[in-house]
Amino acid sequence: MEKNRFKRIVVKVGSNVLTRKDGTLDVTRMSALVDQVAELRQMGMEVILVSSGAVASGRSEVQSLKKLDSVEQRQLFSAVGQAKLINRYYELFREHHIAVGQVLTTKENFGTRRHYLNQKRCMSVMLENRVIPIVNENDTISVTELMFTDNDELSGLIASMMDAQLLVILSNIDGIYNGDPSDPATRIIPEITPDMELENYIQSGKSSFGRGGMITKTRIARKVAEEGIDVVIANGRREQILLRLIEGLTVGGEVPFTHFVPSASPVSSVKKWIAHSEGFAKGEIHLNASATELLAGERPMSILPVGITAVKGEFEKDDIVRVIGSDGRALGVGRVSCSAAQALAVMGKHGEKPVIHYDYLCID
Repeated sequence: MEKNRFKRIVVKVGSNVLTRKDGTLDVTRMSALVDQVAELRQMGMEVILVSSGAVASGRSEVQSLKKLDSVEQRQLFSAVGQAKLINRYYELFREHHIAVGQVLTTKENFGTRRHYLNQKRCMSVMLENRVIPIVNENDTISVTELMFTDNDELSGLIASMMDAQLLVILSNIDGIYNGDPSDPATRIIPEITPDMELENYIQSGKSSFGRGGMITKTRIARKVAEEGIDVVIANGRREQILLRLIEGLTVGGEVPFTHFVPSASPVSSVKKWIAHSEGFAKGEIHLNASATELLAGERPMSILPVGITAVKGEFEKDDIVRVIGSDGRALGVGRVSCSAAQALAVMGKHGEKPVIHYDYLCID
């Protein structure tokens, strides 16, 4: 694997990497990571940084005068902490004569193709002008039901949206273990292929300051790798981790990490968006047994009105909907070519245009 294969990389830095145990920012570690990103830039790589740490940073700055619920706490700490976090990044990158820009987003911004493309254009312009995008969820306006699972999910969406060749998820562990990490006999799994079963290995514990855990990281890593993107889970607390893992991926090295091998099958940018859009589904299309069986085949198939038995929810043309098989199981998601009312009008009829064309259909 050649170094120049990675023209654009997304680096997700977790809260446990950037903060001390008391929740304050670990400026020394931030500085070390910024130094490495600057060196990757000198090597010709474009870098997008997805950074946690705002809420943890704000928590250490604010003593609330009244009791707040979990959403209010998150909004308050994020509002204060995000300003502190981006200011620190600005100062550190300025020492390398590198400009940075803040990109705050919410889950809703990925729900429509128009908003999705607007975000992509924004970050593309930044990269074209040698500005490093620093991305985080806008926790000041996000509420529980509209939040990303955590920034692992966000980093996967960003890597897919920006056509990155590599996603690096930095946490406080070395990778995916083949057993209980506390067991001395347990080892890091260095490489995970698309057909590898991992259910017996993944621990369900969550990080101290973040929202997610290894189950989320693994799910996101597998989905992104299926889209043809290399994914690495590594320990952001290790010295020179970014440079060492790039070396390990290209010429080999001693630093431990888990590499999710990408699928060899190319995926279009539209299908990448659809594959990540299950959480944004506005409704459901239910299929009969024949249509369900056809979708299970190897040939790409569109969903025609004749195979539809039910239309649920309120959706418009180009919205994302779930596809439900005749046994009630979710088969995947797709972008509809008509509204719910129009789909109901042609449901069960022969000779009508596809409700979901196979170019805009992702089957699990």
